[in-house]
Amino acid sequence: MAGEGPVLSVYILQPRPNDWALDVRWLSADNQSLLCVAVAHNGALLLDSTTGSALVQCSCLEGCLLYSALLLVHQSWSDAVLVGGTVFNQLIIWKPGRQDGMINSGHKAPVERRLLGHSGVIFSISYLQEKGYLASASDDRSVRVWGVGALGGPGGKCGDSNPTCLRVLYGHQARVFSVHLSTGYVFSAGEDGACLVWDLEGGGKVIRTLKGHRAGGVRSLAVSGGTGDDERWVATGGADGGVRLWMVEDGEENKESLEEKLTDLKFPGPDLPKVVCIAGGEEENMCWSQFSVCTDRGTVCQYIDGSWETVWEGPPEFYSYCVMDTVTAFLKNVASTVTLCAVGNISGSIQVFPTSHPLSGVRLTGRPGKIHSIFWKKGTDKLYLLASGAEGFVYRWCVEVKMKENCLLVLSLVPLPSFLLPLCSKRWLTAAICLQHHSNKELWVCGDRRGSLLLFQEGENVELNRTDHEKVNEGLQPGVKTRTMEEKKHDLTLHPLSCLFGVHGKHGVTSVSEYRGLFYSTGKDGCVRIFRVSQTQPEESNGDLHLEVLRVQRACRGMEWLERVLMLESEIPEELGEECENVIRGELREARFVIAGFHAVHFVVWDPVRQERLMVVPCGGGHRSWSLWLSHTGIWSGHGALVFIKQGAIMTSQPPGEMLGCAGVAGRTGGWSLREGIHGRGIWCVCRLGRIEEIGIDSQTDKGDSKMYWEIVVTGGEDTSLAVLAINTVSGIVKVLSVITDHISGVRTVTATTQLQGEALSALLLSAGGRAQIQCNRLLVVWDRQRMTPSCQVIQVASHRLDIQWERKRNRHKTVKMDPESRQKMNGLLDLLFWTKVYLLGLGVSRYMSIEVLEEKTGWVLVVLSCSDGALRLLFSAATDGKIAVWHLTQSLLVSDNSSGATTPPIPCLVIPAHQSGVNSLVVWVKELGQEEDGCLVTVASGGDDGQLTVATLRVQYPEDGKVGGDRGFSQICYNQTLLETHDQSANQFQLHFHSQSSISLAHASSLTALKLLSPGLLVSTSSDQRVCLWRVSDTGISHSGALCSHVADAAGLAVWEEEEVDEKMRFETEQVWEEKVDPVCKTSYVKDEEPTDNLGNPVQDGNTNTGCCECSKQITKVGWVLVCGQGFQLLQLRDAGMDAEMWKKRREKENESVKVTFQKEEA
Repeated sequence: MAGEGPVLSVYILQPRPNDWALDVRWLSADNQSLLCVAVAHNGALLLDSTTGSALVQCSCLEGCLLYSALLLVHQSWSDAVLVGGTVFNQLIIWKPGRQDGMINSGHKAPVERRLLGHSGVIFSISYLQEKGYLASASDDRSVRVWGVGALGGPGGKCGDSNPTCLRVLYGHQARVFSVHLSTGYVFSAGEDGACLVWDLEGGGKVIRTLKGHRAGGVRSLAVSGGTGDDERWVATGGADGGVRLWMVEDGEENKESLEEKLTDLKFPGPDLPKVVCIAGGEEENMCWSQFSVCTDRGTVCQYIDGSWETVWEGPPEFYSYCVMDTVTAFLKNVASTVTLCAVGNISGSIQVFPTSHPLSGVRLTGRPGKIHSIFWKKGTDKLYLLASGAEGFVYRWCVEVKMKENCLLVLSLVPLPSFLLPLCSKRWLTAAICLQHHSNKELWVCGDRRGSLLLFQEGENVELNRTDHEKVNEGLQPGVKTRTMEEKKHDLTLHPLSCLFGVHGKHGVTSVSEYRGLFYSTGKDGCVRIFRVSQTQPEESNGDLHLEVLRVQRACRGMEWLERVLMLESEIPEELGEECENVIRGELREARFVIAGFHAVHFVVWDPVRQERLMVVPCGGGHRSWSLWLSHTGIWSGHGALVFIKQGAIMTSQPPGEMLGCAGVAGRTGGWSLREGIHGRGIWCVCRLGRIEEIGIDSQTDKGDSKMYWEIVVTGGEDTSLAVLAINTVSGIVKVLSVITDHISGVRTVTATTQLQGEALSALLLSAGGRAQIQCNRLLVVWDRQRMTPSCQVIQVASHRLDIQWERKRNRHKTVKMDPESRQKMNGLLDLLFWTKVYLLGLGVSRYMSIEVLEEKTGWVLVVLSCSDGALRLLFSAATDGKIAVWHLTQSLLVSDNSSGATTPPIPCLVIPAHQSGVNSLVVWVKELGQEEDGCLVTVASGGDDGQLTVATLRVQYPEDGKVGGDRGFSQICYNQTLLETHDQSANQFQLHFHSQSSISLAHASSLTALKLLSPGLLVSTSSDQRVCLWRVSDTGISHSGALCSHVADAAGLAVWEEEEVDEKMRFETEQVWEEKVDPVCKTSYVKDEEPTDNLGNPVQDGNTNTGCCECSKQITKVGWVLVCGQGFQLLQLRDAGMDAEMWKKRREKENESVKVTFQKEEA
């Protein structure tokens, strides 16, 4: 089309080769379009791309299987040379074309050269013609570089007669999947998720490590050409489905290694540093060149302009133990700032002084005992000092700094009521934040060493510390001086309004931060908790404030010590400001954040959505004093610097005063993400929530009827996470909206109930899997007009585990910490917990296999599950014995009237032998019989490990009144594998008759892993044979309606849905053809222009739709979508999928010819 960019036409050759194609090259002889193809059984084909016919087919005398192949071609077939990597760990070189130049199909060529040395199969081969080098990547974790000489070219040279191994490169921790040779360098990518850059000429050492993909490794590699001092671009494709771009400069020396970048600030002895922090605190716009250190002798030193100087020397009571914090304060009467330092000791004393005027300091004394921690915190217009002392008391002062006329600084410290922490071991403060509530009262949200989150409010829950006798007699005894108001305030204590005891585990809370109304806390339990301050309903209490946890976000595996949450600068609009909308349908919007913490011996900044490291510093672990410098307070702008103490030395990740380097350059660390990775491992389940409309900034400006929609799906997999994805079906763009990491084992099944709330899509998401764990989350998905992207808000509703009693016995100290977050807001989930306990057939539940929503009503949702131990909680169930059981569960079974609590497991009313082995999926739908016939027909379709598709039909009747449906019968006709009876009748009135059964014995070449209902009577199935099949079910049996090929390996999940498309354009209808429109990112669309169909896919009889005529009318077309998930995912499009078998036969006849595929650039 004119004005829409270039169009690339691709021809799919028919018939297709009956073997794996490992490499393809063009031959340019005689200006013919010839293709040379290397196949897996050590053979080669010469194909005519115009006709699709095979001109030559030859093989090697070495009859074996190849895992990799490289074709070196010139102008003619006789010049071609093939290098193959065999399963026998060898490289063989042979010539497919005959030496006499004659084309002779069917001959067997001898092996010209053989390279030995690998101890594993060979996955990749690369050749550098300029040097005559050949590189091979193997299963033995090595890369070998061979000197083979000239290969290919005129005459088809086979290289030196005695090739030698020049280098053996060991550096990967797992198998090496891909290798590429470049001038002076070798690039290799492996299963360990790393792409290594080797200096070929400099001894074969690793000069660069590129890491950015999730688990599963890097599967593919591409490198741009480079000469001299040019930059090279490296593209990597991972098993997570992501694509990343990296920049590698020639001549760089291991710039990725942070070990060599650490800078020693040469702290002078003999004192040993104990505490280090950035001078003035981690405040915005502070210079990365000034640090404060407190030693074991109570001396405070400061690093300024590359040298150390002593600021304050403490008395003996500050020896051996000290805590310190600094802050930048504003002078009240002068437009200037000053750095304040506070140092606490083991006896309860605190020294506060300006670093520029230490003699102006003030000594504060609290209760006798150790000062555990000390904090400077800024309020709206005040500066506070908090010191956590003995017996759980947290002392507070309001601090002001003024400058006199003689340039002397004066500190004013006004005591405030102390906080009293809950009674527990390790009773001291570890984090605090002050904010102004809408009631104009100051709130304090704190965290303690026991892992609790606390809420304090100024002026609330105030008590005196002293005894009642002292309170009564104060001021009445003769000779006793009356205490001042300030001294009385110091004796007051504030008790917490709300307490989430132990939510972060026994190792404590490390930080609490606030951003636009929501709070984010971190702890050493590896979790970030997002919570808010809510007000209790007046009918429940006096309207007191309390803390409410919304959801939990886990970091990566092994990263248990979390320190803080940093907001992503890239996700903050430039015009954000305070007036920017931060509410989604009444809920505060959660910000995109990264997590800073310790992973083993490294300080790491981790992105939980993209699952990648943004910064890595080898500091030695978290048991040390450290401080993080950021260009903006609490915001991650892409770079930062760390100062820490290691073995008595002050170390920094970046030289002080210099520009921050590699931590902020994407091309040197994580690269540029061209396509986001989804799951690091296999995807086991998928659920579609719905779609949202893309809305511009000015929603009134619509371009006709052309609307853009984003499909919202949720995937769960082996990596224990749930990913909320937005897919643009036109451009193929995939955006990761949120990653939910509540599960502790793999996610086996996921389902949802959805509802449109204006422009927002609301969903109640239920997921289940390993360790018999259920998670319930509420999702709100909207189109963000400010960021022009879909946005998702996640709120955790409830969770449950059947083996919780066993867990309590093993870890008794963890029993308390889960209670504050078990917010059972829905009565339906309480019913679920009771139901699962009643019908549990065994205590050894290992995992849930499937979950479905049985019934949804206002305020509650009833869900059912199936377990791997055989415990059944749904009407239709299937197991590994290949049988389908039908259960009659009435409302009376949902509530136990037995006072003893003993229950009898239900007995199935019908058992259907369906498969020879385990059943993997079930689909159920209902068909009404009409008024003249009683009951309804229930169709049950199943797929199993035997590759068979079975469809059974049952007839359901109630002899009492002969009515089915409405309030007296089935309350729901559903496609989600469940059937619910809601009327109150005895079991003997229920009649279930077996009607018919049919099956397709070899529906797939392997196990049928997923089966879904696209529309009544139209099924979609998939298998590990990478086919997606359509089946039409009728009264006469099952008919095959078509098959689509998918590139997803180990397909395990399906999501299908139908939509209507309105076409008002003038078109000329011709004979029915199929087109395949492939998006380079994720989408494969199979389009078939056909007459309109009804809901069942049958053609609509309309005299206005005549083939071969020109018309201009409004036409509604049914479009089906199939999302296949496994090792990756693929979106397939079906137009008018209700094509019958005769139409499919005509299409197959037309496929004997070449099928034209068109790639066209589309505007996103």
